[in-house]
Amino acid sequence: MTAPELHLVAAARPNLPKLAALWHALAEAECGLRPVLLHTRQHQDPAMFGDHLGQLGLPAPGIALGVQGRSHAETTGRTLMALDYVWAARRPAWVVVAGDVDGSLAAALAARKLRLPVAHLEAGLRGGDPDMPEELNRRAIDAVATLLWAPDQASAARLLAEGHAPAAVRAVGNAMVDTLLRRLPEARDRPLPAGLAPGGYGVVTLHRAANVDDAAALAALLAGLGRAAAALPLAWPVHPRTQARLVAAGLGLPPGVLPLPPLPYLDFLGLLARARLAATDSGGVQEEATALGLPCLTLRPGTERPVTLDAGTSRLVTPEALPGAVAAALAGDWPRARPIPLWDGRAGERMAAHLAEMLGR
Repeated sequence: MTAPELHLVAAARPNLPKLAALWHALAEAECGLRPVLLHTRQHQDPAMFGDHLGQLGLPAPGIALGVQGRSHAETTGRTLMALDYVWAARRPAWVVVAGDVDGSLAAALAARKLRLPVAHLEAGLRGGDPDMPEELNRRAIDAVATLLWAPDQASAARLLAEGHAPAAVRAVGNAMVDTLLRRLPEARDRPLPAGLAPGGYGVVTLHRAANVDDAAALAALLAGLGRAAAALPLAWPVHPRTQARLVAAGLGLPPGVLPLPPLPYLDFLGLLARARLAATDSGGVQEEATALGLPCLTLRPGTERPVTLDAGTSRLVTPEALPGAVAAALAGDWPRARPIPLWDGRAGERMAAHLAEMLGR
């Protein structure tokens, strides 16, 4: 008899390394569920999604929706409607959603309206900015989820303080770190882009609306990057959304900043692992840099991952302060990373074990 299905919903590229940790843990355990990757196709570009699958040891999606939208509302609404049809015909036993993108919110809502249990991978993160779309999404997903898998003890405690049942909340660790540790040796063997040598560059990523949608804010970031690049060359894999904003604003990259296309998972991890530092507005890169013990200059006024600040390697930095922060990191004026409990490569095992408990196995 075929085992009931567990649908792992992947909407955007950052979801994949997190879901890969659970996928591989389920492959090595017996919890009575058959995992199926469901791609909403919020990210469709091969460089943003497809090339990652093989590098993460994931199969092609068992279900692909083909949904995209021109706005948050359109993406959420179209994904919710598509999943309503899919799950009416192919009903899984459980649904897992990762992160805080629009497709994840839509999947959580669609599943619960169909009375399907939902596990939220990366639950309990809070950045405190009520206007950030991701903040709205993560709070809404947590509000309806059946199981809440937190990446650290502080996030789990926050969920309990918000009134969630203790049996539903589990601090499992960081699933992205599972995948990083599993793939790091292979990533370090990937060739670096021409002109870059290990330890001789920094890595930049920028994509958040507050940084790139406003031309003045983007110009200020470019000015800060230009001054920082005078001390250390910077490699920037440019997100397609950010590239479109640069073109629309008529802005070019300053000298010393090397533009790169979006990179597949192993190539980006190999680039980051051999860098001197990272400058980013990505929560995932904050986590990866922390796991690698890499100075991380977080270009945001706040973060939903304060555990990376507590670890010491990540600091909140303004565009104006960026050159000074780069100089401090190059001078060694940066603390060693303190270990984060549960970031040990076993988050997938803990999630699989929690599912097994819920199934009575």
